[in-house]
Amino acid sequence: MPVLDALNASHHEVALVVSQPDRRRGRRGSATPTPVAARAQELGIPTIRPKSINGDEALDRLRQAEVGALCVAAFGQILRDGVLGGWPCINVHFSLLPAYRGAAPVERAIMDGLEVSGVTIMQMDAGLDTGPMISTAEVHIGSDDDAGDVLLRMADIGGELLVGALDELEAGGMPLRAQPVEGVSLAPKITDDDRPLDPGRSARELAAQVRGLSPHIGAQLEIDGEVFKVWRVREATERVRGLESRDGRLLLGCGDGALELLELQPPGKARMAAGDFLRGWRGPLELTFS
Repeated sequence: MPVLDALNASHHEVALVVSQPDRRRGRRGSATPTPVAARAQELGIPTIRPKSINGDEALDRLRQAEVGALCVAAFGQILRDGVLGGWPCINVHFSLLPAYRGAAPVERAIMDGLEVSGVTIMQMDAGLDTGPMISTAEVHIGSDDDAGDVLLRMADIGGELLVGALDELEAGGMPLRAQPVEGVSLAPKITDDDRPLDPGRSARELAAQVRGLSPHIGAQLEIDGEVFKVWRVREATERVRGLESRDGRLLLGCGDGALELLELQPPGKARMAAGDFLRGWRGPLELTFS
């Protein structure tokens, strides 16, 4: 949404917003628009939600809107030749390319323990985030930052950089430079295999994993046969074996060091502080693996 807000606040007209289709959410399965579609509605900007932006209907709407460029930010659909060849397609990518090409650059960077990542404005081509770069900016990742914190800062910076790129396009052309050959890495979509916490790893690695998967995905820890989501942790100084409760704190022994679990979510329940969980939990604090 910060990227859309930056465009809307600039002198560039946002003629049309293209969003993913509404999704079924909640127990009732109500159709809910994506955050960008909801924001576009608030701003009074025409919006379409095609199953594929490459379909004839979506392409016709783009032509009717007479757009001069397509701006893409965390869209989640692959743009084919009909779109890429029809307009300049400018992408806000949340890493310093060529590192972390792919769907989950912020999550992967945090999980890998990076202290600095960034934003790249690039012209899209048919490859996976391989197009020429227009501008970049570094973004610091603090030791307590989760993916939501970092993504919000990146989106604010990305919106400013995107407006600058459009200014240059309007003035006659954008300064394009090829991505470096060295330093290429991939950031594939997060899967269920990325979520379980392995106590055999170090406390620092697990803390980075939790931060990278928060606040929308959630790391997982299986306690007494039930899968819990873990949302917030911090490194602890105690020596711990397995999972222990000490003075109202929930501690996890790791291969190197220990973690204090601060916020977790039992299956089918809301997120809660570890102290609240311990007061209501009657089962054994046993780790299980499946």
